[in-house]
Amino acid sequence: MAAFARLWHEQRLVAQQTTGRGTFVPLTFGPGEAFQFDWSEDWAVLAGVRTKLQVAHFKLSHSRAFYLRAYPLQTHEMLFDAHNHAFAVLGGVPRRGIYDNMRTAVDRVRRGKERDINARFAAMVSHFLFEAEFCNPASGWEKGQVEKNVRDARHRLWQVVPPFPSLLELNAWLHERCVALWHEIEHGKLPGTVADVWTAERAALMPVPRPFDGFVEHTKRVSPTCLLHFERNRYSVPAPYANRPVSLRVYADRLVIAAEGQIVCEHQRLIERNHHGAGQTVYDWRHYLAVLQRKPGALRNGAPFLELPPAFKRLQATLLKQPGGDREMVEVLALVLHHDEQAVLAAVELALESGAASKIHILNVLHRLLDGKPAPAPVTSPQALKLAVEPQANVLRYDQLREVRYAS
Repeated sequence: MAAFARLWHEQRLVAQQTTGRGTFVPLTFGPGEAFQFDWSEDWAVLAGVRTKLQVAHFKLSHSRAFYLRAYPLQTHEMLFDAHNHAFAVLGGVPRRGIYDNMRTAVDRVRRGKERDINARFAAMVSHFLFEAEFCNPASGWEKGQVEKNVRDARHRLWQVVPPFPSLLELNAWLHERCVALWHEIEHGKLPGTVADVWTAERAALMPVPRPFDGFVEHTKRVSPTCLLHFERNRYSVPAPYANRPVSLRVYADRLVIAAEGQIVCEHQRLIERNHHGAGQTVYDWRHYLAVLQRKPGALRNGAPFLELPPAFKRLQATLLKQPGGDREMVEVLALVLHHDEQAVLAAVELALESGAASKIHILNVLHRLLDGKPAPAPVTSPQALKLAVEPQANVLRYDQLREVRYAS
């Protein structure tokens, strides 16, 4: 029995070292036939912090031209944004895309090549008019070109990547380096560099349509403080939509809030990698003007109004020293609801320079700016009208008049 076990173990070891390791067929692709896609995790220093990034890799299977773009997350909106940028840089859309069974594309893996494809991913595929093909589970060799590209990018790009202030600058650098590497890397199977073969392949690619509107939609309810919560952060919404449901459209870099069939507002998206903090709050002071007209006293300590432009800040400091200055300042701020904000700011600055910081004067200056009329010329009084002796503000003279009247 022991001899049989040893023999079986030896035969099994030989099988694992030969046919057990698998056999493969080399692949070849025609111009414009296919591209391969994959995600990878890499690191870069952004704003002084070492940050883990999710990197989208695209590679044309014929010319081997590749493109990389970094994101904080592997979500639908990031995937759609990556396709928009990649096809624009590659100069066209191949007829077929090869993917693994990522959750943003496949809802369920069935028998063989059957897949339940995600609805939003299917909408993107229909927009760009290519055919999506998915590898067998745990079969990365079926898209071996992009798998090798992930490995090669680590020593070509990520080992030499400099620090950047933001993700936007990093992606601009990745774009430049990818295109530069096309001209440096030999194709290997065809004469010339990757750039030379890509130039010939561009004619076989399908034209790039307009960018896919790749958002993910959520229904959210606005809080009584006119805030909408998403990913532990809070974003302000115009006051008329407080305590009401709205549609939140999530893009890779921004959030768009819609209600009643129209766009209500838009914010730059914040993505917090620290899950222990309280998140951030993004205010737009214009969203609170409707509330401020009913509650002018909230102007003094209202958190959204800490971000007022400098001209409005100086005007507020002047008006709040006067009785009723709160309401007058609110009425000036409300002008941006009906006029261009830059015009209102210009009128405020001119009023402050003239030393007449009041709502009436600001309205006069604003109307002159909007009508294109020049400011009135200064009035110069003739020499004969100038007072030789200026009157004194002396109220005791009224007492003297009363004494004369009683004497009579």
